[in-house]
Amino acid sequence: MGMSVTISAAAEADAEQILKLQYLCYQSEAELYGDYSIEPLTQGLDSIKAELTTGTVLVARLGDEVVASVRGTVDPDGTARIGKLIVHPRMQRHGLGGRLLDAVEERLGAGGAAKSFQLFTGHRSEQNLQLYRKHGYAPVRTDRVSERLTQVTLAKDVDTRTFVTSA
Repeated sequence: MGMSVTISAAAEADAEQILKLQYLCYQSEAELYGDYSIEPLTQGLDSIKAELTTGTVLVARLGDEVVASVRGTVDPDGTARIGKLIVHPRMQRHGLGGRLLDAVEERLGAGGAAKSFQLFTGHRSEQNLQLYRKHGYAPVRTDRVSERLTQVTLAKDVDTRTFVTSA
């Protein structure tokens, strides 16, 4: 290919690509749990545009194509909530998810805003659980969402890395 993947803040112009990628990426999760009514598959474009203005949204691009994305916010108590980490199926298993996770942690941790990080996934989502454990997350809670789905919440404290504020 000759192109490298770049990670940057998402712009409003990226919203439609993020929505399409999210729909593609969550098909396997919906199949795994037998539930195609999960929020990432029913979320609308206006909702994604709103997230772009209220939180941190990063994208990974290969040329002009958005091939991965992640979102995060920091609660008033300092808990950084990370969600919807998605990587195009053809780009999975090459470290891109880990790079995005590191990037959103750095962005949310800049300036000392985040005291801890938290995210969640389904109990059958082994690749997700492996990625999160590899990056220092540990299960802190499980919630039964339905007969087929138990949500696993994982967390970690902000480590001793020095976060720098980036534009």
